[in-house]
Amino acid sequence: MNKKVKYIDWGLTDYKEAWDKQEAIFNETVALKTKNRTENTALETPNYLIFNEHPHVYTLGKSGKPENLLLNEQGLKDKEATYYKINRGGDITYHGPGQIVGYPILDLDNFFTDIHLYLRTLEEAIILTLADYGIESGRYEGFTGVWLDADNDKARKICAMGVRCSRWVTMHGFAFNVNTNLDYFKNIVPCGIDDKDVTSMQRELGYVLNMEEVKQKLKGHIANLFQMSII
Repeated sequence: MNKKVKYIDWGLTDYKEAWDKQEAIFNETVALKTKNRTENTALETPNYLIFNEHPHVYTLGKSGKPENLLLNEQGLKDKEATYYKINRGGDITYHGPGQIVGYPILDLDNFFTDIHLYLRTLEEAIILTLADYGIESGRYEGFTGVWLDADNDKARKICAMGVRCSRWVTMHGFAFNVNTNLDYFKNIVPCGIDDKDVTSMQRELGYVLNMEEVKQKLKGHIANLFQMSII
């Protein structure tokens, strides 16, 4: 099993460009696994952990409802935002500057073949990163992602998740609100949940976070939890 993971920071990247790049890496890995199976080879499959930010964009997952986008075409233009229907799980969410969007493209045969454990492990990395800054967070039963005050009526989401997995190769991932402009969430029903709030580290702490510092802490927790070697 190859536990080496190549870390890449794409910086601020157009969503469609990032999606296309993800798909290319994903398809190459799946093709390599298919070759190993059909030709009885044992070629090593690569793993990637990609962080980036996106210009304002709304994305709708396979199980999402289009009506959860509360803007028409002109409204999107006014907000300087784009909109895509994509091939991950989950409903609608927002990506924008100040948000760490993580794309682990992993061959889970190199780690563990359990998609639920995969999601819980990503959530745990976010929870530990928040704890580094004194923010207590956790899970909300029945929902994916990371929440604050999930046990009471002040529940608010700080990290959304939506993944695709085929032949145990993953793509898409998580959207972690660090210094995110939360006003953009007012234009959707986030993740299809209409009675819960959305928050960010900046809102909770009252100051602008150093994005690079948060990325490094998060990358470290992901590496430790998955027992991977970042290269």
